[in-house]
Amino acid sequence: MEQGKSIQTEDERAMRAALDEAYLAKEAGEVPIGAVVVYQGRIVGRGRNRVEQLQDPTAHAEILAITAATENLGAKYLTDCTLYVSLEPCVMCMGALRWAQVSRIVYATSDPKAGYHVLAPKAPHPRAVIEVGPFGDEAAGLLRSFFSERR
Repeated sequence: MEQGKSIQTEDERAMRAALDEAYLAKEAGEVPIGAVVVYQGRIVGRGRNRVEQLQDPTAHAEILAITAATENLGAKYLTDCTLYVSLEPCVMCMGALRWAQVSRIVYATSDPKAGYHVLAPKAPHPRAVIEVGPFGDEAAGLLRSFFSERR
């Protein structure tokens, strides 16, 4: 390996892709949250908040990524998949992740006001592994800057 070059882990690559979706959401005037679903090392679903664009309160990044992944894989369950999302899922999204039976959920930063752990800590599927992943400071900063620009 060349000096100064680092090897990105799968978690870092996937979370970077989720953050890329969050930046696209911000450019579109949406709350900057992005998500990707990974199956066997490849991204099979992408989503970013589109609540304003679609005028749909359920058009959250996770929901759109789940829909894309199930369509791509031709299956309603995502039992061997990992969802990477830039912000801790809300209760609605965690419910969808539960019904989709996503095996692993990795989020970059917590949501102390509306995250599932505050409102419904038993919402995840009982077999799901939930982890805080990389780039938490960047994800939190992106959200802070978005909301400070609007105040």
